[in-house]
Amino acid sequence: MQIGCIQLQEFRSYRVLTYRPEPRLNLLTGRNGQGKTNLLEALAVLLTGRSFRTSRLGDMPRWGVDAAALGGDLLRAEGTRTVRRTLRKLENGAWHASGDGCPWARVIVFGWQDLAILNGPPQARRGFVDGFAARLYPSHLPALLRYRQVVDRRNRLLQARAPDERLQPWDEQLAAIGMELMGRRRRAVAALQTELGRVYPALTGERHKVQVEYRAAIGEATEPAALLAALARARAAEQRRGLTLVGPHRDDLAIELDGVDARAFGSRGQQRLLALALRLAEVLPVTEAVGTAPVLLLDDALSELDPGVRDNVLREIRATEQVFLTSPEPLDVADAARWVVEGGGIAAA
Repeated sequence: MQIGCIQLQEFRSYRVLTYRPEPRLNLLTGRNGQGKTNLLEALAVLLTGRSFRTSRLGDMPRWGVDAAALGGDLLRAEGTRTVRRTLRKLENGAWHASGDGCPWARVIVFGWQDLAILNGPPQARRGFVDGFAARLYPSHLPALLRYRQVVDRRNRLLQARAPDERLQPWDEQLAAIGMELMGRRRRAVAALQTELGRVYPALTGERHKVQVEYRAAIGEATEPAALLAALARARAAEQRRGLTLVGPHRDDLAIELDGVDARAFGSRGQQRLLALALRLAEVLPVTEAVGTAPVLLLDDALSELDPGVRDNVLREIRATEQVFLTSPEPLDVADAARWVVEGGGIAAA
């Protein structure tokens, strides 16, 4: 899949922009603050309807405007699909999003925030796994939203010291949806492990063993009964704290490099490379699941990397389809389409 064209109106730092990228590697350079990340965000919103930077719709339109619009053409072998999305401010001050979706559009984003996958809280690793699982399985995100609603309702009952008979229906829903989520997470992590074992050594040019493992409080159990039993065991502690203490919202992802916990491993540059490898390891599983290659949005992915490793990264991403790579400095990258982003505009270098 490729983005053939994108048009922006009143989006972030762009008042009006029409951009026709090349079908392979697009190198976006320019000083910090000129709009490179804003452009990547716009590409992500065009493809998926969601920003990778914020959950608040009102953050994306230009300051002081009442509406923003994005449109563009998505290309694949079967033909072209035109997508349009609009952000509009309502009379009550809230923002509303509308527009077209594209069931086969997928995007994988790498940015500085991905360091949290390695050194951040468990929530960051759960978010990473859920994002990957949602790209593989369209039903994952709706189930995740239902699960969060169940947990929220159950927490309110716990805080109200509701009797067991009132909690039981919510326990059953949590166990059923929770095991559904955990099953997809486990399959996603298994696919990630297979590809990561190839990608990380290819980036470093050295032999390494990378291990990712989904860790749940109920171990490897696959039946809702196991989660129900865990909830029963935790009931006294949950009633004291007024919180649901067992379930996929409390699970974590273990990441080890050569047998060492990645959170304690190496320099910031090494952690950044491992985070990048995790994102690049998503490409093949997503392509196989959807039948269409995802678009890669790589925000300053080459900084803090040694020259040899940079060459390996470029070799790896050239094997994918359409890529957008930002850099604050000009780079000598063969066969890349070079663009300069400056002052709310973009021009061929």
